[in-house]
This record gives sequence, structure tokens and C-alpha cells, in this order.
Amino acid sequence: MNHVIRSIRSEEWPAVKELRLAALKDPVAHLAFLETYEDAIARADAYWQERAAGAAVGTTERQQFVAVGPDGVWAGTAIVLVEEAGTQDPFGQPVEQRQGHVVGVFVRPEHRGSANGITGALFDAALEWSWAMGLERVRLFVHEKNSRAEAFYRRSGFAATGGTAPVPGDESSLELEFAILPS
Repeated sequence: MNHVIRSIRSEEWPAVKELRLAALKDPVAHLAFLETYEDAIARADAYWQERAAGAAVGTTERQQFVAVGPDGVWAGTAIVLVEEAGTQDPFGQPVEQRQGHVVGVFVRPEHRGSANGITGALFDAALEWSWAMGLERVRLFVHEKNSRAEAFYRRSGFAATGGTAPVPGDESSLELEFAILPS
């Protein structure tokens, strides 16, 4: 792999915005993200600046990792949110332990596939950061119809917990919880 995996810097908010908008145009975005392209494109630059600053290198509440190619193009991303015990998660459920929550996973179509190794490298960085933060486990949710993502998560060591959450805005569909513990 010829990409550098690293945390974003706050001043890189235009690239954060561009990559998120690209993700929301993906054909499976409706299964992978809880935000629409239309909502995201309407956001002011201040939103993107704040989003980048809140997940940049040195922050402890969340961290956004990117795969940067030799040409400077961001090929993919993954974000880890830190969830503290005693709080509520994005689905309104109580958080029972200090844990990471992986969100916003996206790799541009031309960079996908095990031969490229970008998704795996992003997850390695996200997990390394999570364990260094002392998190007790890392979890993620995947739409019940997103079999491609589910297969990758299983190959990466995540296991289904049996936990589910209704998809916001589509109560007839479920998000399935997967988790991994430090080794």
C-alpha cells in the first residue's frame, strides 16, 4: 500500500468536507450513513471547520483517520467516537462502558479491495488509537442489508453482539452491533 494513514489536522476541513460529500454520493450511502448528501452540502463552512477541529490529531473525544495517497488525494476515512460509561449513544441507548464507536467509514471505489489494503489499514489505525486511549472495546453498527461492510468487519475481528438499533428515519430496518475487544 502506498498510502499514508494518519489523523486529520483541523485546517484540513475542506478535504474533510470533500471526502464526506463523496461518501454521501456512494450508491450504498443510504445503508451506510445516517446523513444525506442534500443535508451535508447545505451546511456552512463553520460546521465543517468545527467537525474537523473536533476530530483532529490531539483530540481525545474522537479521531478521524484518513488514507492519503502519494498524489495527496484522500482515498478513505474512518472515525472513532469515544463513548463514556453513563452517557447515551447516538441511538439513545445507555453506554455501559468506556468504548469506541467507529463511524463514517468510507473508501473511494477506485481504492477498494483487499489488494489495496486501505480499509484494513484505516481500521488498524483506529483500533491502535482506541487501545492507546484505554477503551474497553470498540463497536460499530452496520445496516442489516449492508453485507459487504458486514463481511469486512467480521474479517477484521469484529463479532456480532446481538445488539440492534432501529435505523433512524426507517424504523422497519435495523442496525446490527459488532464489537471487538483489545487483544
